[in-house]
Amino acid sequence: MAGFDDKNIVKMVQTLNKHLPIERKTLLTLLKEAKPSVQGRDKSVYRIKREELEFIAKLIPKEDYAKLRLPIYIELTPDYGRGIAKVRGKQDSEIVRRILGKEDLWVGCDEILIYRDDVRKLRRKLQTATQYTFLYSTSF
Repeated sequence: MAGFDDKNIVKMVQTLNKHLPIERKTLLTLLKEAKPSVQGRDKSVYRIKREELEFIAKLIPKEDYAKLRLPIYIELTPDYGRGIAKVRGKQDSEIVRRILGKEDLWVGCDEILIYRDDVRKLRRKLQTATQYTFLYSTSF
């Protein structure tokens, strides 16, 4: 049986991330589209529900619509520990904090760590406007 080296693991992680979009679109752009969607690296088209876009639009000021890129990535990696994920980006973090009812925590932070229960709550609320991304590090 062949052993797993870093090269093999990196290839597996890249395979896991084939669903990620080639390019994330701004909230402003997606709100203007008749059928809001992004194209994945695997050439699949991933629709984002208009209801989710409108919900997000209510959470941030209009001047931030052109700054927020969707989908919001939920990063999973062993580096954060079991059951912990990270969300990066000031607007992304702000939306997640509001959805989770944690407006008073991590104020002004560009990234936040969230626990498994919070990830479930976030994914239930934004099923199509969030995506998992898998990361690999050799630090463990």
